[in-house]
This record gives sequence, structure tokens and C-alpha cells, in this order.
Amino acid sequence: MSLFIVSTPIGNLHDLSLRASDTLKEVDLILAEDTRVTQRLLDRYKIKTPLLSYHQHSRLKKIDYILGLLREGKDLALVSDAGTPGISDPGGFLIEKVVETFGSQIKIVPIPGPSALITAASISGFPMDEFLFLGFPPVKKKRKRFLEEVVNSKRPVIFYESPYRIIKTLTELSETKPGLVLVVCRELTKMFETVYRGKIEEVIEKIKKDKIKGEFVVVVGSQK
Repeated sequence: MSLFIVSTPIGNLHDLSLRASDTLKEVDLILAEDTRVTQRLLDRYKIKTPLLSYHQHSRLKKIDYILGLLREGKDLALVSDAGTPGISDPGGFLIEKVVETFGSQIKIVPIPGPSALITAASISGFPMDEFLFLGFPPVKKKRKRFLEEVVNSKRPVIFYESPYRIIKTLTELSETKPGLVLVVCRELTKMFETVYRGKIEEVIEKIKKDKIKGEFVVVVGSQK
């Protein structure tokens, strides 16, 4: 009995690895953040494995059911809508519960692959020997602390943002510390992939001129 943590494409469906495809075919059940999204991927690769929804609103009863499947000896795969589960993703809580419940009795097997975080870091042009990843910015509580941590970091900072808040967040960062140099990535690996580079005030204006859609990854240069 094993829980496979399977990375799936962040946009381009060709980025699914052979190992990931084989794993999804061989397990007894796939735990998916949004079964409709995952079903499109499975259809593309002719994978017939059944799906079970698991997302941030799943109740403890659903988690207990999943733990029960593992007790029965089932092999399960966990996927998110895109990228690597467990990184700024509800899968992390499930993995934590599996570890708490079974310890080393169950193998938790990583099937590595696409990650928006690493994809953005690789093209940033900033030194990436070390960096700070902060997930999504808080909407209200602790937001000021988040902004200050970004603008004062001695290492590059990477965070995610939605299309609904990207301009607001970048504007607040600019007001906190003008002249920040950053890279903003939109729709990575997809048809309309766009990478904005430069000072934050310039990047804000570039984004405003485009259609603001898709998920964003922001990489802020270190403050030396």
C-alpha cells in the first residue's frame, strides 16, 4: 500500500512524465483536487483509473475514508489541478495526516514533475542558490507583514497570486518599496505564456495593458 504524490502539467499537457502516466494507470484510485480538471488529463492519456475528489473543503470524514482505503492495502495517487501536490496546496494536509496515522508503515512516493514555483525560478535571471517561497499573500490578516518580508528579504522571494489581486498586490509592494526589480510570469507553459521583467512600476503598467487572466508567479529580486 502506497500513496503516490504525482506531479501533473501546469498548462501544457505534454509535460506529463511517462512515470506519472504509468503510475496513474496502475494505482487503484486517484485523489483529485477537481475531478473535472483531472478527467481531461486522464482522457488525453487514455487513463481509466477512477477518481475521488479531495480538496481544501474536504471534511475529516473524507480524510478518514481515504485513510481507510490505505488500511485496506489500496495504492492511491494524489494529484492537484496543476503542478506538484503539497506545495501551497490542500494535498499537504492529507500527507501530514497519512504520516501521523501510519508513520513508516505506508510508503509515500514522490513522482516529480512540473512546478510553477521551480519553472519561474529557472527563468528569473536572479541568483537562485537560495530563495524564499511564500505561497499566496494573505488577503487581509498579516498582509502588511507579508509585504514587508518580501521587500526586505536578502534572498529572492517567490509567491503566487490570482488574476483578481495581482495588480493590488504589486501596487502595495510598490508603495512599500518603490523600484523593486522583479519577474512576473503568467500562464506558464500555456499558449499565452507571458513573462514581464523590470522595475515593479513598469511591470504593473505592462500587465494593465494585457488581459489579466490566468495564475501568476512573482519573483522579486533580493534586497542587498
